[in-house]
Amino acid sequence: MHESSPGQGAAQLRRDIGFFGAAFLVLNSVIGAGIFALPGKVAINAGLYSPWLFLIVGILFISVVLTFAELASYYDQTGGPVLYANDAFGPVFGFGTGWLIFLSRMTAFAANANVMATYLASLSDVFASAPARVAIITIVTAGLTWANIHGVKDGVRTMSVLTVLKVVPLLLLVALGLQHVTGATLLPGGDIAIENLGGTTLLLIYAYVGFETIGVTAGETNQPRRTIPVALVRTVVLTGLLYFLIVLVFVSVVPADNYATATLVDVGRALAGSAGALVITLAAVFSIGGNLAGSMLAAPRIIFALAEKGQLPAWFARIHERHSTPHNAVLVMGGMALTLALSSNFVTLAVGSAVVRLIGFVICIAALPRIRRNADTAAREKAFRLPGGMLIPGIAMLVCIWLVMQSRLEDWLRVSVLLAIGLALYAAANYRQIQRSDKQ
Repeated sequence: MHESSPGQGAAQLRRDIGFFGAAFLVLNSVIGAGIFALPGKVAINAGLYSPWLFLIVGILFISVVLTFAELASYYDQTGGPVLYANDAFGPVFGFGTGWLIFLSRMTAFAANANVMATYLASLSDVFASAPARVAIITIVTAGLTWANIHGVKDGVRTMSVLTVLKVVPLLLLVALGLQHVTGATLLPGGDIAIENLGGTTLLLIYAYVGFETIGVTAGETNQPRRTIPVALVRTVVLTGLLYFLIVLVFVSVVPADNYATATLVDVGRALAGSAGALVITLAAVFSIGGNLAGSMLAAPRIIFALAEKGQLPAWFARIHERHSTPHNAVLVMGGMALTLALSSNFVTLAVGSAVVRLIGFVICIAALPRIRRNADTAAREKAFRLPGGMLIPGIAMLVCIWLVMQSRLEDWLRVSVLLAIGLALYAAANYRQIQRSDKQ
């Protein structure tokens, strides 16, 4: 059921991604703008309990990661969540999940572009004005759109470099900052007081999402049924521990009165002066830049693939005659992301991206029982089967549903409009296919 046959295009892809390549893919997808933007925003509501909130939410979210690890272990084909939903519930859900993934990547791009503007503003007052913010977001989005229309080289040759440039400064920040951690900051006394726990947790989830796209690369991964689950779980666990230490250093160094405006740049400045601030700023720019480039590369290909399957109008599947790129899909991605980035702020966009992803997670988790049941004997023997039957996926489902319930009405209105656009395009594509069939 889930094997690639020799005649399929997926079987012709080179499986050059090994364990470390898969781990770097997860790491780059998860560590983007979230950890650079969220510590202060979470600390406003959670105070000294922020590090523990990051860790506890990460532990609960591991149930979702483990569920995706098992889902990935049934497939050696490219597609990830779209395949899971399509195999379990049919093409409508397959399309819906694909569209949700596109929306989540597009809104995340818009959110991260705002964070990049914020970090660049910390370098100089020249970048701190409102017109400068508009110019930075516009230039970055337009530049990446232009680059992806004019051609993208195969592979992820700069991925390892970007990983080092983003992770090493964070490790240095932790190493320098741990000396400021006291017993009172590590284990704060008194009653646990966290304002707006649901909303704060929903925002915090933004730091952990992105891992789900690793399944999309299964067709290019060496032994994907074993490599992807192990890389997925280990990388997310280590990322959660890194987040805990970063936020612990943040609340140990930054005064409570400054939580609302402080970023990791302020932590770097407090620990190592202007040099520390510059290093963290550059780390943020490299991290966010790599994340933005990855989103602009991957997200348009999702709607391009949906159009190739006839689930979106053929216009989205057009390929540039000269550059051989899905230029229309890239333009749509760039245009929508730029509009959202300029009209909203990071928190609004991050919550919107999290809500959209969580809906997709619910669909994929619900697909697991059918995928287990319909898998052939060979697939079952190779699968990364979770212990306890549906216990862990059940916890994952409850976690996702609880988080979705923390969203506000305005979040749902924004998501509904974007979902309605996708469903209208899907209906238009189906209508045209029916018309062609009637004429034949």
